[in-house]
Amino acid sequence: MPSIFTRIINGEIPCYKVAENDQFFAFLDINPVAKGHTLVVPKQEVDYLFDVDDDTLGGLMVFAKKVAKALKATIECQRVGVMVIGTEVPHAHVHLIPFQRESQVSVTAPKLSFTKEEMAEIAEKIRGFEV
Repeated sequence: MPSIFTRIINGEIPCYKVAENDQFFAFLDINPVAKGHTLVVPKQEVDYLFDVDDDTLGGLMVFAKKVAKALKATIECQRVGVMVIGTEVPHAHVHLIPFQRESQVSVTAPKLSFTKEEMAEIAEKIRGFEV
């Protein structure tokens, strides 16, 4: 059974897409801990990040770097943090979290709520930056 991320990539489940190329996909987290909280995933479904082949892992990080630069340019933040947990969805992924304080880069940080319109606006703003 395809993971929820594979279903998002395939267009079966809507998302707020930030960036995409032939191997990778980035979209806003629907339970963000910060404005612009983005998930970056390989299109190939592999459960655990460290089971991804080396070329894909390297490519994922280069793609995530481009997305992080777009986040930094469009979301007011001190930095963009990177977090890998890997237990919530059986599909390798990294979290990119724009933050003002390190405490925002935590799975236990309070989740924020944005309207559909706000999420769409955030995604559009990030997409507008050359990735």
